[in-house]
Amino acid sequence: MESEDTQAGEERPQGEAPGGPPGGGVPAGGGLSAAVNHIMANKIDGALWMTRVFTVFSTVFFIFPVLGGSPYSFYQRALISNGITSALRLHQRLPNFQMNRVFFQQMLLEDSCHYLFYSIILLTSYPITLALVPVFLFALLHATRFTLALLDQIGPTSIQILRNLITKLQAQNSSVLRFIACSEIFLMPVAIFMIFTGRGSLIFPFLYYRFLSLRYTSRRNPYSRTVFFELRQTIEHMCRHPQCPAFIGNLCNKAIGLVLRLAPAEVTQPAQ
Repeated sequence: MESEDTQAGEERPQGEAPGGPPGGGVPAGGGLSAAVNHIMANKIDGALWMTRVFTVFSTVFFIFPVLGGSPYSFYQRALISNGITSALRLHQRLPNFQMNRVFFQQMLLEDSCHYLFYSIILLTSYPITLALVPVFLFALLHATRFTLALLDQIGPTSIQILRNLITKLQAQNSSVLRFIACSEIFLMPVAIFMIFTGRGSLIFPFLYYRFLSLRYTSRRNPYSRTVFFELRQTIEHMCRHPQCPAFIGNLCNKAIGLVLRLAPAEVTQPAQ
């Protein structure tokens, strides 16, 4: 999903109003009723927070089916919830819908559009656990600021253990985003492998290639480009190792050449 205004080229949690009252003070604490009032006063941000929390729990119940039932239903719910989050976020970014080419070009530049497309293509495919990693981590990461705002409404020292966990998660923001980029990239070979096992669609890799192209040219998320570059450097270094068999080195070099030919042209990052 999409980042908000980017600082130093990094994504940061999106869509929520900062915690606390106007003027930057910390509220004295009004209990759960104050938290509910905060959600009602910030309906869109509250809706985004709820869909993200639902995505997190749906992913957990898919991996750990403690509630019984079909795990696939939780897989679908996680992707549908992520799609709703992306649609709401896209509406925030581009509120005035227009039926023209310029609008659709602008829409394709938005990270929220990328993950709306991601949810749609994954919903029609065989369940892939790796596919839920990006939506789970984005939902978890982007829900933190509004969660802190709700905790401040409840009380300035309420649920300290949750505050500490959120602080630790935010401290790992860059690492989490890099891991998300890795998950996005490695899902492609998984999708190709699934074709040979009879559980994948022939059209899915082509659709997913389009998603990866959009992520690679993202204006606000440089991590896909960075991880692609680092993977290329790592593989080339391994191929140059004296103990690397020649046929493996040639195979890797051909694979790198193919990826470079398929890679979209990089876009110039606008000033933030």
